[in-house]
Amino acid sequence: MRSPFPRHNLAFLVVGGPTVAIDVAGLRLVVDPTFDPPTDYGALRKTRGPAVAAEALADADAVLVSHADHADNLDVSGRVFALAAPRLLTNPGSARQLGAGAEGLVPWQSVVVGDGVTVTAVPAQHGPADGEVDAAGHVNCEVTGFVIQTPGTTIYLTGDNASLELIAQVKARFGSIGHAVLNAGRATVPAKFAGRPLSLSAERASAAAQVLGAPHVVVAHQTGWEHFVDGPGATLRAFRDAGILDRLDRTPEGEWSCPIGE
Repeated sequence: MRSPFPRHNLAFLVVGGPTVAIDVAGLRLVVDPTFDPPTDYGALRKTRGPAVAAEALADADAVLVSHADHADNLDVSGRVFALAAPRLLTNPGSARQLGAGAEGLVPWQSVVVGDGVTVTAVPAQHGPADGEVDAAGHVNCEVTGFVIQTPGTTIYLTGDNASLELIAQVKARFGSIGHAVLNAGRATVPAKFAGRPLSLSAERASAAAQVLGAPHVVVAHQTGWEHFVDGPGATLRAFRDAGILDRLDRTPEGEWSCPIGE
């Protein structure tokens, strides 16, 4: 299907929830697709549909899935969208869930997508540092972040990560980060870790931005789901209080953001 959106040299589109489309180096990538209408999944409840329909991004060259375990990162429509993409990158456990065609990358493993775009899986932790681990050694479940590198820029996607220590590791490994997409929202489920955050809070997202030193920060994963505690207002206040409001991308959901100078 032909997309109604023209391709950009570099642009970001927040769809809602964790879903972000990224145009970079001639490619269109979609991160953690969630395109269902408002739905009660039992443990999680979606309160708002996407700002952009799946059909509008059906020309995606690749889909990046941080994890397939939770509906707020890959819902029913999102799973269909991901499996239809020419390329699907995720973590090894999620690749086994999603089946043939899904590529499972271990932390620090890189692949090339398109013409000279390198995508590297990076560590993420979906809960507090002292959270109980599962049989495979993961807090909550296996999750990955991603770093996208082109000759001109580096983009870091945290995925559902609550660890500033791991963010510092990514910074140390890759150096200059031009653009950061942070999953925030202070996701909280009472049955998990006594209700402690499973993703970055607004304040920790602003701290992550300072650790990374990225001049352009997109915050996703903060709207559309009942268990997201910190919304855009809390994020704005946290970045303002930290003195880095100029780094925060405040483009509304459903509209492309083209960073100045790109």
